[in-house]
Amino acid sequence: MNASTDVVGVDFWARPHEERYAEFARLRGLKEPVFFTEPRVPLVRAGKGFYALVRHADVVEVSRDTKAFSSEPAATSPEPPPWIAWLFGRPMVNMDDPRHGRLRRIVSRAFSPKMLGGLAGDVQATATRIVDDVEREGPRDFVEQVAARLPINVICSMMGVPPERRPYVLERIDVMTEYSGVRGSLFDPRTLRLLAGNLKAIVDLHRLVAGMGRERRGNPGGDLVSALVNANVDGEALTVRELGSFFDLLLVAGNETSRNALSHGIRLFTEHPEQRELLLEDYDARIGPAIEEIVRYTSPIIQFRRTVTRPYELNGLRLEPGDKVVLFYPAANRDPEVFPDPDKFDITRSPNPHVGFGGPGAHLCLGANLARMELKIMFRELFTRLPDIRTTGEPEYLLSNFDNGVVRQPFAF
Repeated sequence: MNASTDVVGVDFWARPHEERYAEFARLRGLKEPVFFTEPRVPLVRAGKGFYALVRHADVVEVSRDTKAFSSEPAATSPEPPPWIAWLFGRPMVNMDDPRHGRLRRIVSRAFSPKMLGGLAGDVQATATRIVDDVEREGPRDFVEQVAARLPINVICSMMGVPPERRPYVLERIDVMTEYSGVRGSLFDPRTLRLLAGNLKAIVDLHRLVAGMGRERRGNPGGDLVSALVNANVDGEALTVRELGSFFDLLLVAGNETSRNALSHGIRLFTEHPEQRELLLEDYDARIGPAIEEIVRYTSPIIQFRRTVTRPYELNGLRLEPGDKVVLFYPAANRDPEVFPDPDKFDITRSPNPHVGFGGPGAHLCLGANLARMELKIMFRELFTRLPDIRTTGEPEYLLSNFDNGVVRQPFAF
């Protein structure tokens, strides 16, 4: 069955957020998940199609069952072509257990409570520098001056990227993020530009991490690249391609959720001053629930896909091996069966079992607690030192069906 609104096409993702939520609500009300056809584009994607999962229960069920719903060959949507993995390696997000679990355990050491506790001072120092610079420069664009700077500096510090190379890294992450979303025909000039830019960004980052890896294979430090390059997985070391794919994933995953949540969050507190007042009445007690509500309400990452591995019945729908399903987190996060008054921004919402960090299971976002710490520290710094900070004018959104990003957001204080 095909839907009247095509969530595959550019037009849908260019629509205002409220219209998208209304369409997701319509899809949730249907008897079973709807199938959407993807156009066949040579060299770029397979062009089959997928069932859109928009109910919270369906997203949670599929997220937990990694045996029936595989992340291979790709969890990102649209699916990258097979030759991308052949050239650049397969990132952890596109792997299943047991290899996924073994690699995740290596990386998870950097995100343990002990390691994050040690990072808090660095995050605070970075937030302080950012607000120092904003005070000196004056307000222009919240994304450029605040939201984009904090997470990239933190994740680069964890990985051992020297400060002078971080602007170079951020530029390439922005190019890769723009490509991870809706695209048209292969012969569309925008598609060609995005593809070429994405490939060059990947090559540039892989060269950077290869150089870092060579330096640290024999002389390791306390950073994440040292841990990865000297790791033993299944009796062998990671290849340069595998190290590069990890680098890409951690840079993007470690950047986008915090960046998007900061950008959306400052706007939400401007548009809902009563929620801001509530937060500031008891910041320490309320910032945790407030962060969860920002992530639920905005869903910084929009979707991931899975491939069915065995016959399965989901919510009345019979799925067969090879079928694709796409988990739409913004739709699940506004399911009224789980969230009363789901379109209301309410920082006291409890419980709040959102899937904004991905659904539960093996692929739950590894950096979720790092993102929470970054947001807690950055909002405190902003509201303490710039107490009347507020957005001015409408944000410019990234055109993407993967990343609910804000490109620019004017602000004042």
